[in-house]
Amino acid sequence: MKLSWTIFRKDENGAVTVDWVVLTAALIGIGMLVLMPVAFSADSASSLIGDNIGAQGVGYQSQ
Repeated sequence: MKLSWTIFRKDENGAVTVDWVVLTAALIGIGMLVLMPVAFSADSASSLIGDNIGAQGVGYQSQ
Protein backbone atom coordinates (compact mmCIF):
# COMPACT_ATOMS: atom_id res chain seq x y z
CA MET A 1 0.00 0.00 0.00
CA LYS A 2 2.81 2.38 0.86
CA LEU A 3 4.56 1.64 -2.44
CA SER A 4 1.45 2.43 -4.51
CA TRP A 5 0.93 5.71 -2.60
CA THR A 6 4.53 6.72 -3.32
CA ILE A 7 4.14 5.93 -7.02
CA PHE A 8 0.85 7.83 -7.16
CA ARG A 9 2.32 10.86 -5.42
CA LYS A 10 5.33 11.05 -7.76
CA ASP A 11 3.29 10.55 -10.94
CA GLU A 12 2.86 13.86 -12.83
CA ASN A 13 0.79 12.72 -15.82
CA GLY A 14 -2.40 14.50 -14.70
CA ALA A 15 -0.68 17.66 -13.49
CA VAL A 16 -0.54 19.17 -16.97
CA THR A 17 -4.28 18.73 -17.37
CA VAL A 18 -4.93 20.50 -14.09
CA ASP A 19 -2.61 23.33 -15.13
CA TRP A 20 -4.49 23.81 -18.40
CA VAL A 21 -7.87 23.78 -16.63
CA VAL A 22 -6.72 26.42 -14.14
CA LEU A 23 -5.16 28.54 -16.89
CA THR A 24 -8.29 28.37 -19.03
CA ALA A 25 -10.52 29.28 -16.10
CA ALA A 26 -8.29 32.24 -15.29
CA LEU A 27 -8.43 33.49 -18.88
CA ILE A 28 -12.22 33.19 -18.97
CA GLY A 29 -12.48 35.06 -15.67
CA ILE A 30 -10.23 37.87 -16.87
CA GLY A 31 -12.18 38.06 -20.12
CA MET A 32 -15.44 38.42 -18.21
CA LEU A 33 -13.98 41.12 -16.00
CA VAL A 34 -12.92 43.08 -19.07
CA LEU A 35 -16.12 42.45 -21.02
CA MET A 36 -18.59 43.62 -18.37
CA PRO A 37 -17.62 47.33 -18.32
CA VAL A 38 -17.34 47.38 -22.11
CA ALA A 39 -20.80 45.86 -22.52
CA PHE A 40 -22.43 48.31 -20.10
CA SER A 41 -20.76 51.35 -21.64
CA ALA A 42 -21.74 50.20 -25.15
CA ASP A 43 -25.36 49.85 -24.01
CA SER A 44 -25.27 53.34 -22.53
CA ALA A 45 -23.69 54.82 -25.65
CA SER A 46 -26.22 53.15 -27.94
CA SER A 47 -29.14 54.48 -25.91
CA LEU A 48 -27.67 58.00 -26.08
CA ILE A 49 -27.29 57.70 -29.85
CA GLY A 50 -30.86 56.42 -30.15
CA ASP A 51 -32.19 59.32 -28.08
CA ASN A 52 -30.27 61.79 -30.24
CA ILE A 53 -31.58 60.28 -33.47
CA GLY A 54 -35.12 60.22 -32.09
CA ALA A 55 -34.93 63.94 -31.26
CA GLN A 56 -34.03 64.90 -34.86
CA GLY A 57 -36.74 66.36 -37.04
CA VAL A 58 -38.10 64.27 -39.89
CA GLY A 59 -38.58 65.52 -43.42
CA TYR A 60 -37.94 68.82 -45.15
CA GLN A 61 -38.41 72.04 -43.23
CA SER A 62 -38.78 75.25 -45.25
CA GLN A 63 -37.09 78.36 -44.01
